[in-house]
Amino acid sequence: MSRTTLGESTPHTHTPPTNPTEQEGPVARTRRRRPGGRGPAGAALRTAHVLLLPAVLIGAYWAFTAQPVAGFYTPTPAAIGTAFVELWFSDRFFVDVLPSLGRLAVGFALAALIGVGLGVLLGLDARVRAAIEPVLEFLRAIPPPVLVPLMIMLAGIDDTMKITVIVFGCVWPVLLNTVEGVRAVDPVLSDTARCYGITGTTRLRVLILRSASPQIMAGLRLALALAIILMVISEMFASSSGLGFAIVQFQRTFAIPEMWAGMVLLGIIGFVLSALFELVEGRVLGWYRGLRAAHRGE
Repeated sequence: MSRTTLGESTPHTHTPPTNPTEQEGPVARTRRRRPGGRGPAGAALRTAHVLLLPAVLIGAYWAFTAQPVAGFYTPTPAAIGTAFVELWFSDRFFVDVLPSLGRLAVGFALAALIGVGLGVLLGLDARVRAAIEPVLEFLRAIPPPVLVPLMIMLAGIDDTMKITVIVFGCVWPVLLNTVEGVRAVDPVLSDTARCYGITGTTRLRVLILRSASPQIMAGLRLALALAIILMVISEMFASSSGLGFAIVQFQRTFAIPEMWAGMVLLGIIGFVLSALFELVEGRVLGWYRGLRAAHRGE
């Protein structure tokens, strides 16, 4: 019987795996199995998947408007499409749509900055959180549309009022999700960072914000949907421009196809903003999704 000494190496052979997927990591296998794949065929499949339900709904509505029960308040899709092109491919795009998008962007950005900044402070300091939590709970219980008359008296009817309403309504999901995300930072990682001398802004950026980023992005997604709603509501009161103002004017003058065209444009804006946010979220949380896939063994 031969015996191997400490200085000798034991020869061995390596048998390559018969299944090529055994050489892939879990993240690579997840990408390979992504529905639709890549390339023109995958892009066409994803586009068909996105457009299928809207096409079915438009077809059902078109069939309904063709019935005798359809009245003046339910115009055909052709009439709505004609009004859409005449309205929003003209100067009204610059008068109503661009100001609304500007207020939406400013209000959402301010709500994100305030929510994340205050949320990090409250998540890190339990004493500060306990001191101001009753006030925050009181303010959170106030519906943002109720503030519109008050904001008109305090700030007038200009953009300041509309942006304030958007900020007040959108800051809460960002704030609450940030607080919970910061409080849920792994204590082992926190102790490790402390042992390695990672403090200050580096600790905030590398450990805290990165660990809380999934919940922060969830709060921002909720805030984006609220921002669109509050943008329209704030423009329905004492305003002279904006999508909310235009839709109310069309309703009051019985311009029904134009009113529907405004609502269709709001839906398109919401869809586009959601798609853009999903792209940003995919870049920010790419590490997190890969980690979840690895934990699931995909």
